Amino acid sequence: MDTQGSDLILERLMTLHPKVIDLVLDRVWRLLEALDHPERKLPPVIHLAGTNGKGSTQAMIRAGLEAAGQRVHAYTSPHLVRFHERIRLAGDLISEDALMAALDECEAANGGAPITYFEITTCAGLLAMSRVPADYTLLETGLGGRLDATNVVAQPAITVLTPISMDHEQFLGDTLAKIAGEKAGIIKRGVPCVVGPQPDEALEVIEAQAARLGAPLLVHGQHWHAFEERDRLIYQDETGLLDLPLPSLPGAHQIENAGAALAVLRHLNVGEAAFEGAVTDAKWPARMQRLRHGPLSEAAPNIELWLDGGHNPAAGEAMARHLSTLKKRPTYLICGMLNTKDARGFLRPVSPQAEGLFAVSIPGEANTLSAEDTAAIAAEVGFDARISESVNSALAHISGVSPYARVVICGSLYLAGQVLRRNG
Repeated sequence: MDTQGSDLILERLMTLHPKVIDLVLDRVWRLLEALDHPERKLPPVIHLAGTNGKGSTQAMIRAGLEAAGQRVHAYTSPHLVRFHERIRLAGDLISEDALMAALDECEAANGGAPITYFEITTCAGLLAMSRVPADYTLLETGLGGRLDATNVVAQPAITVLTPISMDHEQFLGDTLAKIAGEKAGIIKRGVPCVVGPQPDEALEVIEAQAARLGAPLLVHGQHWHAFEERDRLIYQDETGLLDLPLPSLPGAHQIENAGAALAVLRHLNVGEAAFEGAVTDAKWPARMQRLRHGPLSEAAPNIELWLDGGHNPAAGEAMARHLSTLKKRPTYLICGMLNTKDARGFLRPVSPQAEGLFAVSIPGEANTLSAEDTAAIAAEVGFDARISESVNSALAHISGVSPYARVVICGSLYLAGQVLRRNG
């Protein structure tokens, strides 16, 4: 697909506000009003927030709804390879023409007023989705919840809070309770909310917010349970038990994400076909994704190659758990991170599962953590750490010394996006 037209518009939109993130909703409300409120014309909305797992959970809900014959809009961020990944219209990625039309209309309606890139592109997504018939709309928050640009739908069909942990402290607060308060801002009066596994401190905040608004909660461990038994996914709630295949998305944490998706699908009552479809049909790139094809795989044909965009302590713990379940073989990380992330917290739980780490800077990213700093932090938490000039050179080195190793490229969705572009 030729994306030159939309790329030029998106570059212009990046210049409309001096900050990348500025959490208020005033600018979004102003633009939505100028657009005649597309957020009021959406099919029933399922709104998701959380620190980890919201993208995977959204992908499973979408797969389940589509397996039941429903047409589904979906909005997510960030994209990995091209912007169009953020907006699905009735199941299909938005076309270049439709994206350009929505961006042009939003740019004109905004009239050059200050607005962040995420805010105006979210409005474009809402506008495009409001004009295409569908049965459901999936909206994933970008950051936080209370002041997120997606938090503009007065009465969603249901909301979802995936696991909450420390991340984006500079915007959301320096305690788990503060962060949970921001995420719980998507809860609406009287609207049911599915809650994934939470630390007690976060769950207390969520329960208090739901009580204030009279929002029924469907909480993991209380109202629904999901676990693995004999290589099957078992889900149970007051309606009964489901015995399903394990999720197609790898990792033990996907059991709980699948549970949240199944709780949503049970509530929506869209039919039995949705349950198996949710766990077997979902696809979500750069979440412990096995790379089997493309130039990178071909350059090291005997390497077991994985890609993961996780970048916070909870993601590091999830990666460590998954690696611990795999057949033993020499394991190395190729890691590049942003300097706004907790590199120690991410890397510490993974260090017992790997022989070594090759640190890279993320090309073209102003906020990249330098390879030198990443290597130093990795060494502090127990890695045999080295610096490499690129993913390719790191992979070539590993292949040379351990040609049958397992390699995980990790640390940032920005790095993952670059890898997918080059390996496409």
